[in-house]
Amino acid sequence: MKILLAVDGSKYTKKMLAYLATHDEVFSAKNEFTLFTAQIPLPPRARAAVGSDIANGYYTDEVEKVTAPVVKFLKRHSIEAQVLSKVGAPGELIAKTAEAGKFDLVMMGSHGHSALGNLVMGSVATQVIAHCKVPVLLVR
Repeated sequence: MKILLAVDGSKYTKKMLAYLATHDEVFSAKNEFTLFTAQIPLPPRARAAVGSDIANGYYTDEVEKVTAPVVKFLKRHSIEAQVLSKVGAPGELIAKTAEAGKFDLVMMGSHGHSALGNLVMGSVATQVIAHCKVPVLLVR
């Protein structure tokens, strides 16, 4: 099974990994894991002010901060994972990556906002569910 692990470095990513580690039917070296993280784009004026090299370096550093602990966790369990990252709207990018990569499952942590909270603040998980044709497993 091809599994896309959407990670953002938050405590909700850690909860998702804890869930994953306790479910042997999913957490197996037989499955193919890909980590995905999306970086919010810098405002155009800020990107222009610092230049593309510095902006791209910033994105690279942020991806490393988010994915390095997850890669380390997976390696401790003898699982090698591919790492993907893109710059843009996270919910939309997760859904597009899941479909384009022909993944069987998307796993991600969720903040667990109420319906009112999602309405006011929005939710990456809500966006993924709305746009993704691949099954999504949310861990709260």
